[in-house]
Amino acid sequence: MNLTGLLTIRTTREFGDSTVSKILDLVENASSRKARSENFISRFARVYTPAVCISALALALLPPVVRLLLLDSAANWGDWLYRALTFLVISCPCALVISIPLSFFAGIGGASKAGVLVKGSNYLELLAQTDCVVFDKTGTLTQGNFQVVGLYPEGRTEKDLLEYAALAESASSHPISKSLRDAWGAALDLDRVTDIQEQSGKGVLATVDGHAVAAGNRRLMEAWNLPCPEERQLGTVIHLAVDGAYAGQIIIADVLKSNAPAAIAGLREVGVSKTAMLTGDLRPVAEQVASELGIQQVYSELLPGGKVEKVEALLAEQNPRGKLAFVGDGINDAPVLSRADIGIAMGAMGSDAAIEAADVVLMDDDPLKLVKAIRIAKKCMGIVRQNTVFAIGVKLACLVLGAVGLASMWLAIFADVGVMVLAVLNAIRAMFVKKL
Repeated sequence: MNLTGLLTIRTTREFGDSTVSKILDLVENASSRKARSENFISRFARVYTPAVCISALALALLPPVVRLLLLDSAANWGDWLYRALTFLVISCPCALVISIPLSFFAGIGGASKAGVLVKGSNYLELLAQTDCVVFDKTGTLTQGNFQVVGLYPEGRTEKDLLEYAALAESASSHPISKSLRDAWGAALDLDRVTDIQEQSGKGVLATVDGHAVAAGNRRLMEAWNLPCPEERQLGTVIHLAVDGAYAGQIIIADVLKSNAPAAIAGLREVGVSKTAMLTGDLRPVAEQVASELGIQQVYSELLPGGKVEKVEALLAEQNPRGKLAFVGDGINDAPVLSRADIGIAMGAMGSDAAIEAADVVLMDDDPLKLVKAIRIAKKCMGIVRQNTVFAIGVKLACLVLGAVGLASMWLAIFADVGVMVLAVLNAIRAMFVKKL
């Protein structure tokens, strides 16, 4: 934020060509293709309300008229009108209209109490149907606290290698950039750095003390036509080039979140049949993390657009009855969060774009909370089904009794108010979830 100085800015590309514009376009297009849950109450009322009103009218008029025409005898109009009114009282859908939304509200409240923000009842329904969960790696399954674990200079000292990398990455907020600055330890003179350019999915270009520096992955070196030696150590590798000459590699390792293994195991317990991981990291690093966690499928070395393509492919393979959830935390995950059936973002360290695009937010970044969220959703949907079957079953039985004259107004009141109270009490159970 510049509050007092003068900024001179040169525009090199139109807004439509910028990375931000492309990410926004991906988000907008993904949102337009996203499935939406239909509202059961609206569909039910569209048929149920006219049906019971017409049935009550027919019950009040048809039997007396038929008796008068066929048997040529006067019918008790008051008796049939009483039956029709009883029929109407019984058929009042209060139990469904109140208890089903209340079940969702209770479920959302229970999830919030557990540290999971669900942005709508339809997302709770989708969460209960999830059978495939796709994870981002950095900051989602790992802590995002990278540490430099290896320095392998080529024609330079380890100090020079780390200093150039820390200065080149001095303007970036990426966890890898922070780890390089932390490893350097000393204060950085930012006046030594100019012309910083971030290459999405590749690394950073900068001028340090008048020297052209490139710090990033193998793709960045290939763009400079620089041969890269094999990685000396397993981890995230930062290759460095100075003035067009390869200068060495820095190995950075991330740490798994303590609850990540339990989260993957817990997902299998709640009925998730497939787990996958998408990451921009190198294949050996990604496969090692997937192996440690027990993740079934892993896709590595992906750019933001590549993640969307992989999710599209996984969606095409999905069982129509199952839903795919994507869990991520970065701005680059925003398009994928929007494209998945249900997007889940990390709320503590996640970017604003990811949180905005997501349907569910894990407020403390604990992946184990995803298991709890699915359990809450499944319990909530179970309560919704219980209330639906109970309310409709009792009402249908009482409607038949009322039509043949065996149900009094007292039974009608129980079928209306009594069933509603029982359904509401059952709905409140969605607020209470056992601890993992």
